[in-house]
Amino acid sequence: MKADLLITNIGQLLTMEKDGPVKGKAMKDLPLIENAALAGKDGIVEWIGQKEETSKIQTEHEIDAKGNLVTPGLVEPHTHLVFWGSREQEMVLKQQGVPYLEILKQGGGILSTVQETRKASFEELLDKALFHLDRMAMHGITTIEAKSGYGLERETELKQLCVIKEAKEKHPLDIVSTFLGAHAIPPEYKDNPDDFLAEMSDMFSEIKERRLADFVDIFTETGVFTIDQSRRYLQKAKEYGFDVKIHADEIDPLGGTELAVEVGAVSGDHLAVASETGIRKLANSNTIGVILPGTTFYLGKDRYAPARKMIDEGAAIAISTDFNPGSSVTENLQLIMSIAALKLKLSPEEIWHAVTINAAHAIGRGHLDGMIAVNRKADIVIWDAPNYQYIPYHYGVNHANTVIKNGKVIYRRQGVG
Repeated sequence: MKADLLITNIGQLLTMEKDGPVKGKAMKDLPLIENAALAGKDGIVEWIGQKEETSKIQTEHEIDAKGNLVTPGLVEPHTHLVFWGSREQEMVLKQQGVPYLEILKQGGGILSTVQETRKASFEELLDKALFHLDRMAMHGITTIEAKSGYGLERETELKQLCVIKEAKEKHPLDIVSTFLGAHAIPPEYKDNPDDFLAEMSDMFSEIKERRLADFVDIFTETGVFTIDQSRRYLQKAKEYGFDVKIHADEIDPLGGTELAVEVGAVSGDHLAVASETGIRKLANSNTIGVILPGTTFYLGKDRYAPARKMIDEGAAIAISTDFNPGSSVTENLQLIMSIAALKLKLSPEEIWHAVTINAAHAIGRGHLDGMIAVNRKADIVIWDAPNYQYIPYHYGVNHANTVIKNGKVIYRRQGVG
């Protein structure tokens, strides 16, 4: 057999090879091969076996994993990739206990990012997005979801979506695009949010024609959009052929988790204060709960999403950084894996499902990403770690040694000096 990629001497190979999103107790059953090897050709995995069997493989590109862990590339299912400016000055205000509404009055918060993003050029936004994509790739992420939502008006929302489209062409990572025009209510519409939602939904036809987004999302929360407004908006998006997502139950338990299930959302995201009813409905649905513990951690809150209960009830869970400039400023999904272990009480096995196969299904790519299997894409990470438990255990650093996308090495750790 001839191959253009051969990885030998794999201590543990996590294949994550399972059908459909992995739910409930099944998230503790980890597909693992010890003392493994794999071969690929033309960006596709061609063979998986034991390291003793590699003598039959002919290749000019052999990588010795040195007995370490090898997994699928991580899948990042919730990011706000395209924005301009930063909000580091708000950290001190938060430490002083200044309420978010007061920060808004002082010109901070999401509306400050909106103002900066509106002013930024296409080229500035693209260069910044590519910078953050590089960082994600360095940390083992090979596929991401990227949202708009810092325009809150037609021109800038389209600019963000076009930046995402251009980034898809310029960067090796796969990117799924989400239209989040309904991210907040801009000041000019504070007294008539229905008119604002009408303006955003008027964009559906153009976005669909230009293939600028795969999903439509909305922020359902006190002071933003109600359950009824969100239901109408998402149903209209589905009429235009979009799959839908929902920012739900982050601060107040309005019933956003239940709405996600009702409208058949691919994912309900945040879910920090999901109700008992919402959790049961989630467990009995095909909707995936995308949990964002980094946001809770960064905002200094004590109440994390009830991910442990969701899994125990039988739901499918994914986890994400929620990378954004205001409430979770990190591209390091490995750090979020540690927070999921420490604060959500998830096991290492559950965490690996949540950042691979379930995360892929949460962005409509379960048929493409999140597992290592014959005839699937060779999106692979070789870790500086002896086993899968080590990544969430040793927190706050980058364990990725080699990141392979479509069979090609896109990142390799360089030594000091």
